[in-house]
Amino acid sequence: MKYRIAVLLGFASLPALCAEWSPRLAADYLDTRQKEWFAWPRANGDAKPCISCHTGLPYLLARPALRKALGETEPTQYEKGLLESLRGRLNRRGPDGPSIGVESVFAALFLRTSEAYDRMWALEIRDGQAAGSWKWFSLNQDPWEQTESNVFGAALASLAVKAAPAEYRARPEVRRRVDALAAFLREPHPDQPFHNRLAIAWGSTDDRLRAATAAEALAKQEADGGWSLDSLGPWKKHEGAPAAKTGTNAYATAFTTYVLLQCGVSPAKPAMEKALAWLRTHQSQHGYWYALSMNLDYEPGSMETRFMRDAATGFAVLALLY
Repeated sequence: MKYRIAVLLGFASLPALCAEWSPRLAADYLDTRQKEWFAWPRANGDAKPCISCHTGLPYLLARPALRKALGETEPTQYEKGLLESLRGRLNRRGPDGPSIGVESVFAALFLRTSEAYDRMWALEIRDGQAAGSWKWFSLNQDPWEQTESNVFGAALASLAVKAAPAEYRARPEVRRRVDALAAFLREPHPDQPFHNRLAIAWGSTDDRLRAATAAEALAKQEADGGWSLDSLGPWKKHEGAPAAKTGTNAYATAFTTYVLLQCGVSPAKPAMEKALAWLRTHQSQHGYWYALSMNLDYEPGSMETRFMRDAATGFAVLALLY
């Protein structure tokens, strides 16, 4: 009897899942998270919210798609606020370090102005093994802030380049910088997590690379249609992380599914139908897709406990609205 009660309590602690996903619930969750982010002192410098890989990046990618799906005519106050924060920092050229490197890539990706692109190129590393990339955070935080995460950042820069006007990309000085970026991404980067190689394929225009990466990803798919976190590794061990769970993970499934769609894998392919079905049926009743930190067992209810679910939710939305 005690065992049955413990099992029931364990299930009760998990978020209920929706039978069919709701764009409205997802939008409400993501907007609420931005409201909290804008009020969190650690996320604000000079009264401007920063753009994080886990919360700001997926929000700015996914919220316009949700706006279209929901028939909303104006960007949210949080979209406007994040973009204004990026605009307000465009004149910032120092101190030289990862903060400004990350910020320059995000500004180019989301503002898509000559000023933002020129600033990104001005901060591109010119020499050494990291030539063609940008300084990136290395805080022993998976999956975006490790020593190898400048590869993920460079992949985002390649996405920004793809969105730049053709006449801008044709400038000789820009071509030189784009060539340096492409050369960096072509490097083998030993022990690179598959997560970052997926990001390279996402930003690439090389059809052979995209097809090869997609085939590798599909070979890692779980029987239920999703992907495990281990399949996106190898990852470093984090002593203070929550107990690792095997099997399908919401962030791994959402990110992989979206990248595969971006690489041209048809949503009608049986493997993709299974992946999308998994995402459709694993949204919680609160609007998010549940995922835990890979790094630390944070205090329940804290901002940090929700970072991975923010990312999982953003990429799940992108995949389902593709």
